[in-house]
Amino acid sequence: MASKDSFGAKSTLDVEGKSYEIFRLDAVTGEGLDQASLPFSLKVLLENLLRTEDGADITAEDIKALAGWDADAQPDKEIQFTPARVIMQDFTGVPCVVDLATMREAMADLGGDATKINPLAPAEMVIDHSVIADVFGTPEAFGRNVEIEYERNRERYQFLRWGQTAFSDFKVVPPGTGIVHQVNIEHLARVAFTREVDGVLQAYPDTCVGTDSHTTMVNGIGVVGWGVGGIEAEAAMLGQPVSMLIPRVVGFKLNGDLPEGATATDLVLTITEMLRKHGVVGKFVEFYGPGVSVLPLANRATIGNMSPEFGSTIAVFPIDEETVKYLKLTGRSEEQLALVEAYAKEQGLWHDPDAEPRFSEKLELDLATVVPSLAGPKRPQDRVSLSDAKAAFRDALDEYVDDSGDQQGYDEAVAESFPASDSPSHNSSQSDSSPAPRDHGSVDHTVAGRPRNPAQVELADGTKFEIDHGAVTIAAITSCTNTSNPSVMIGAALMAKKAVEKGLTSKPWVKTTLAPGSKVVSDYYEKAGLTPYLDKLGFNLVGYGCTTCIGNSGPLIPEVSQAVNDNDLAVVSVLSGNRNFEGRINPDIKMNYLASPPLVVAYALAGSMDVDLFNDPLGQDTDGNDVFMKDVWPTAQEVEDVIATAITSEMFTKDYADVFAGDEQWQSLPTPEGKTFDWDPESTYVRKPPYFDGMPDEPAPVTDIEGARVLLKLGDSVTTDHISPAGAIKKDSPAGKYLAEHGVESRDFNSYGSRRGNHEVMIRGTFANIRLRNQIAPGTEGGFTRDFSASSAADAPVTTVYDASVNYQEAGIPLVVLAGKEYGSGSSRDWAAKGTSLLGVKAAIAESYERIHRSNLIGMGVIPLQFPEGENAESLGLTGEETFSITGITALNDGTTPRTVKVKADDIEFDAVVRIDTPGEANYYRNGGIMQYVLRNLLRS
Repeated sequence: MASKDSFGAKSTLDVEGKSYEIFRLDAVTGEGLDQASLPFSLKVLLENLLRTEDGADITAEDIKALAGWDADAQPDKEIQFTPARVIMQDFTGVPCVVDLATMREAMADLGGDATKINPLAPAEMVIDHSVIADVFGTPEAFGRNVEIEYERNRERYQFLRWGQTAFSDFKVVPPGTGIVHQVNIEHLARVAFTREVDGVLQAYPDTCVGTDSHTTMVNGIGVVGWGVGGIEAEAAMLGQPVSMLIPRVVGFKLNGDLPEGATATDLVLTITEMLRKHGVVGKFVEFYGPGVSVLPLANRATIGNMSPEFGSTIAVFPIDEETVKYLKLTGRSEEQLALVEAYAKEQGLWHDPDAEPRFSEKLELDLATVVPSLAGPKRPQDRVSLSDAKAAFRDALDEYVDDSGDQQGYDEAVAESFPASDSPSHNSSQSDSSPAPRDHGSVDHTVAGRPRNPAQVELADGTKFEIDHGAVTIAAITSCTNTSNPSVMIGAALMAKKAVEKGLTSKPWVKTTLAPGSKVVSDYYEKAGLTPYLDKLGFNLVGYGCTTCIGNSGPLIPEVSQAVNDNDLAVVSVLSGNRNFEGRINPDIKMNYLASPPLVVAYALAGSMDVDLFNDPLGQDTDGNDVFMKDVWPTAQEVEDVIATAITSEMFTKDYADVFAGDEQWQSLPTPEGKTFDWDPESTYVRKPPYFDGMPDEPAPVTDIEGARVLLKLGDSVTTDHISPAGAIKKDSPAGKYLAEHGVESRDFNSYGSRRGNHEVMIRGTFANIRLRNQIAPGTEGGFTRDFSASSAADAPVTTVYDASVNYQEAGIPLVVLAGKEYGSGSSRDWAAKGTSLLGVKAAIAESYERIHRSNLIGMGVIPLQFPEGENAESLGLTGEETFSITGITALNDGTTPRTVKVKADDIEFDAVVRIDTPGEANYYRNGGIMQYVLRNLLRS
């Protein structure tokens, strides 16, 4: 709470008869201080410091440093940012609530008041990550998938119901409502936030941190917010500011307008490629220029959503008429609309298309140059022009098949690890989950220059066909990135209408799913009369959730899955998502492509990636004539006409009127009561974690690391998808064995994501991704390592990462992880850090880190170190078989952070850079983690 006002910034803003206390940015004046030319995003941070100035954590010097920001300087000044609110999804949010419940008990055990553990900033959770597309291609899909979701997740949902009643300022949006980021922009985001402080109504910019890296979608409506790890989000909920360095800001100027045929998805894939190539990790990206004014809000949100894919902290658009227009469309009150406009204009936050704020770096894009695009087969930044997609697929196929047509690196053990009978997705019968028989034109699956490897398939209904490499086995309209955007969603539906009218059908081997980001999408589809056409192509509603984009794709058509695995086929998914990392979408699928919703429909019709959509037919009409994509692609005017007549403000008002209440299933769940949670010792979903076991009220001194062994030696671009437990739980995995020992049938294993509230499951699934390659266990894929705890390097047996860690911890041997560039890129998964810590890892040494994962490691008491500039494990001669000692860490006990520490690995020595970047992070590490630091602070207060 602010107690200082060094610049006399406190003032009053009257809006239509209502008075608000504000902190004026133009009060910050003085030599070298120029707040007026700051980028929009830094103005928001400046207001944050003015309002929270307390003379201790936030000082007048901090405010001057921000107002006098040197755009060209490298970040070195730490500030404390206090977000207005915290937003969560259920996969990452459940562990947050588990941790808060555990902190309450720890507080009581240390003699404190348990109710001090309570959100001090509003916290909102949207349950959107638990629905799996088990049932598809049928009108019953949505209802059945929701039923299955409740059956699987009853314990978790009851726990969240307890949290909703036990904690104040904590709200839950129940299942079946929408995707967190879409619900955020359509309903939860305020743009201008109001809160009563000491009896006075304050107005200030809406800001947030979220437990999902795609929190940045809200940047599209002028809200500064980004993804943090769950542990950082917990600290923010408990009133702790987020420690950060004043960033470099990249200005991205937009000119012109999108050409006919190019979509918002094509634009965002172009921007992703440009910014990833430029290098924006750890930086703010801010859009400006005349092109911003003509860019619809939905397109801005689509771009903001993809910020993690190009690596920036945020990708923000300033507030303007388009922002207010969108807020009005989505049902915000007239009072809120008036406040947003008046506040933004008063504070210089309103967009001026002619202004040139001072930026650290600049890029520019003429929107007219954007062309239809895909990204794949394994990274969102690998954009391919649609005209080159067939050739690019054929080139990429070399990675997935050898010259004989057989797949590489996909041995029988991996194939057998996801048998159909073990998948939690097979709760529906074939008659539930496969499309009705269809009449299909043939498609050529020959892959040029290599032998065909066709597989004959016969479905239960008698449909017969042949598939080969490149067959599209999933076509999914999914993910908030695109399902929040009416232009591409209407475009997909109009394309479906034209295709159906010409007699086209989806190919029978394609699993087709539709998972909108909110119920509003279904409303405008219904009003426009487009739902029947999507249904006819098999794009029936499967749920309002992330589904395929996060790996909740459910099983392929069983007979197709069998053929893929029996014949070692490199098949494809096409999805309108934001992530396509290896092993993420479906265990049967090697190659994954991001595309706009209309292109998802096109590839469902074509059935193969080995097709040139500009020149090859999608199929034949009822008279046997070839039908090409241009024959069914809707024009921009057709799309706009439907949007103008089918989308109304009343849809948003109706769908969000009682958004926290939930349906009958949610309301009928029994709700536990009490200030502390009554843990069920038999639960396999929610268990009390060990983070505070035996914790003293004062931290012990930090120590150097001696006699450590390498648990994993990893290459470049190891993502949090590789580290964090995700996807299906294999029967013969450590997690599967644990569940079996606790009486859980394999069909009820559910996913790792759904069991994030059980640390025992999550430890066993850390570093267990089927695509992970640990270089100290060559020839393996998945969660395997060599165990040096009781053997020489030559004799060290190959075992699971979990089993080795148990042996190491019993022997008192600390562990390290070696990694390459961009270690920990991907979603802001707290379990990537929590699991690492609980496995006994004390240090990571990498060439470079993704921002959130580096921060999360510190938050769990793991020190992130970096190889010397220009060096890596290979250049230093490290094999991973060495014994490590790391000295110099104890300097942290003196209140300072060493720039480097000495690493000795047998005969190899080098100075590693300490990546504890701020004093706040140093405090977390000294306390053994961020949760311990917060708990001790609250205990003292």
